[in-house]
Amino acid sequence: MENKNHKIFFLIAMPRSGNTLFGSLINQNPDIAVTANSITLDIIKDVFLLKETEIFKNYPDHKSLDNVLSSVYSNYYKDWNYKYIIERSPAMAIGNFNLLKKHLGKPVKCIILWRDLLDVLASYIKWFENEPTAFPNKWNLKTIEEKLKRLMSVDSAIPKSLIYIQNALLPENKDICHVVKYEHLVTEPEKTLRSIYNFLEIDYYPHYYNNIKQFSVNGLQYNDNIVGNNMHTIKTELKLEENPYKKMIPQSIINEYGHIKL
Repeated sequence: MENKNHKIFFLIAMPRSGNTLFGSLINQNPDIAVTANSITLDIIKDVFLLKETEIFKNYPDHKSLDNVLSSVYSNYYKDWNYKYIIERSPAMAIGNFNLLKKHLGKPVKCIILWRDLLDVLASYIKWFENEPTAFPNKWNLKTIEEKLKRLMSVDSAIPKSLIYIQNALLPENKDICHVVKYEHLVTEPEKTLRSIYNFLEIDYYPHYYNNIKQFSVNGLQYNDNIVGNNMHTIKTELKLEENPYKKMIPQSIINEYGHIKL
């Protein structure tokens, strides 16, 4: 599955957890590409599900289909001129995670980027209260509580990501996952990045933490016309600040979700 010129790693995180900042920092290293949300696991899942079709069962050529599964990554990233790729995988369901371990061809290594859930929700509030184009403002919901409940509904990105993080942290995966906390990335960036390099077994690269450039990879940037302007805009300097919008989280939301910790 893996192009012999690439080493593939994986990033799992909730939205608004510092993914864009993480990518902007790591992508300073010309040997590494941190991707935006990737569709490769969805491709693998969809191909694998062909095994359940009647046409496949009529002629069950598992070896040939497994060859396709094992070539997804080498084909998808064949034009990416990087030694290492850290793929943000928004589809790390337990079945997909197991498929990945089977078909990657080499040991899987995952970085889990964690931010306190209430801080994630506060970040959403700050965004949609100040950005008319933000997608929660298109739901025809009037209150912050209604919007946050919608963001936490079962089919939304935040709860799905929480499940994917739980999958990655199962006991059988403890040796292949490395947890990075958002507050450590911001307050102790060099120490935190060194721990990531050590985990991935890559030589350290000296990063800079002022005048940080906006996220881009392989010549592309986020198209925020899809989700709303400034969804992926980051500050140019690292600074951990208390988000005043956290005080706007309704008590009902705190009662229901405040207990969720890593």
